[in-house]
Amino acid sequence: MDSSLPPAPNALLALTVWRLPLSAPTESPSSLSNTPLQLTPLNALHIELGARMVPFAGYSMPVQYPAGLMAEHHHTRKAAGLFDVSHMGQLRLVGADAAAAFETLIPVDVIDLPVGKQRYGLLINDEGGIIDDLMFFNMGNDELSAAGPSQGVKAPAGGSDPHEVGKRGGNIFVIVNGACKVGDIAHIQFRIGHRCEVITMPDHALLALQGPQAVTALSRLAPGVEKLVFMTGGNFTLDTGTQKIDVFLTRSGYTGEDGFEISVHKDRAEALARALLAQPEVKPIGLGARNSLRLEAGLCLYGNDIDETTHPVEANLNWAIQKVRRTGGAREGGFPGATKILAALADATRASGSNAVSGSRKRVGLIALERVPVRDHTELQDGNGTRIGEVTSGLLGPTIDKPVAMGYVDAAFSALGTQVVAIVRGKPVPMVVSAMPFVPTNYFRG
Repeated sequence: MDSSLPPAPNALLALTVWRLPLSAPTESPSSLSNTPLQLTPLNALHIELGARMVPFAGYSMPVQYPAGLMAEHHHTRKAAGLFDVSHMGQLRLVGADAAAAFETLIPVDVIDLPVGKQRYGLLINDEGGIIDDLMFFNMGNDELSAAGPSQGVKAPAGGSDPHEVGKRGGNIFVIVNGACKVGDIAHIQFRIGHRCEVITMPDHALLALQGPQAVTALSRLAPGVEKLVFMTGGNFTLDTGTQKIDVFLTRSGYTGEDGFEISVHKDRAEALARALLAQPEVKPIGLGARNSLRLEAGLCLYGNDIDETTHPVEANLNWAIQKVRRTGGAREGGFPGATKILAALADATRASGSNAVSGSRKRVGLIALERVPVRDHTELQDGNGTRIGEVTSGLLGPTIDKPVAMGYVDAAFSALGTQVVAIVRGKPVPMVVSAMPFVPTNYFRG
């Protein structure tokens, strides 16, 4: 998502595309303005660890540590990597009407999400474009400061009667993208602030522990986390040996690996990070590797792969729109841009590949047939030299060891196996439309 995740003033939504060194994700360059960069609660630790710091989403953030991007990428795939993602926005929507209110902003089933579970969502503008992508978690009626159901709480089997909505949807924890959080919060407050309380959490940091050995490392400090499955979570107390730290965490992430995202009060963030880094499996990981990991996992980066000019269907995010919100569903429509999005969904069921709707486009995965990295904004052509699209994210995938990319092509060229041509520095590079993720995901589902 960054999270991969705002309406109101368009100025808040504008993203100036730039490039971080080593193919890190792109975002608005605060260094180009007079606004001082914000610092995360782990800033001093990053500098102590020798991180190379760069501007990102208005913050000074680590793009890599001395080991380098490639080593960090491979370590996360094989062991466990610790990421500082405290630039992202955290908020809570509180009140008996919170779930129903939030559902008016996103084409996603919020009301029926069981307590203790998390879901991916898309904040949509009135034209059907994506303001941001986000994650949200149903905390039930628990009012704990870290947000989330009490440790050990069991989620209901699913489905909700009307009288259950208030009990199960009165406290929604939301994570939005750092570059969009000011606009997102303003949008949410403006649209539904009269129906529920919108509580921002600037006093909380966010860490992500990712990789196949993340659960081994974390369970030493917080026994019981190993019982969670993908997209569930709760409140835990981590015992570092010298102190106990209360956190709210979910078993989720942005790398395609098993792992956890951990919300913690900013005053305890450094102690938590040091405790995690003291585990033999864990090393610090920067934004550069975070970008290559998420691209191999086929996950969108907001501002690159999706934005306000993109609607969910052409972004190939149909799976994020549950049946209950689609045409014929119990709560059909009722979100911004519903007419356009539901019509696009109907078109998608009637047309694909070479007989797709004229003028439509689709986000696809691409693998280069030559060992030439194909970067963002590279033009894509058909075999006759006609422009058919553009790459939105691209790099040499360290795990797959091939140049991989995602981008948008005319729908007639979106079928798996279709060959297209990328124009790299004036030279044609053949690419083939390929399934995503490029590397199998390792989410723990029990």
